[in-house]
Amino acid sequence: MTRQSDRIEMKVPAKPEYVGVIRLTVSGIANRIGYTYDDIEDIKIAVAEACTNVVEHAYEGDGCISVTFHVFSDRLEVVVADSGESFDIEGIRDQLGPIDASQPINELKEGGLGLFLINTLMDKVEMSEKDGVILMMTKYLGRDGVERYVDETSATTQ
Repeated sequence: MTRQSDRIEMKVPAKPEYVGVIRLTVSGIANRIGYTYDDIEDIKIAVAEACTNVVEHAYEGDGCISVTFHVFSDRLEVVVADSGESFDIEGIRDQLGPIDASQPINELKEGGLGLFLINTLMDKVEMSEKDGVILMMTKYLGRDGVERYVDETSATTQ
């Protein structure tokens, strides 16, 4: 059984001047959910990087960036797609796979550094390259488990 989320969709021209509009939108959504300032900044950078990749690499001429925000009680999922088509995330979940950020930075292909950055800033990143590129980025709200683990590790090394 899948958990329900609020779904917010936007479609903008794949032009640099609209990346800022998407950044403002994700900032407002993340702020409403209750993320910390640092988490909001991380989310904004990751989403802007994904959108910039679409602007720079997806189209020869005119095209659209499709951004869908899925707001859950414990996380925000942001899906950036370059097909400009509306899609159901449940329908493509099986096509998504993790980003391989284990490659050395100097061996990443063009756009790979952006994917490395996105993977570093977000908690979970998945991508599908079927029918255009679909990138799903997840940021969990209140990562207490990670903070608790760090505190426990610090206590054992003293």
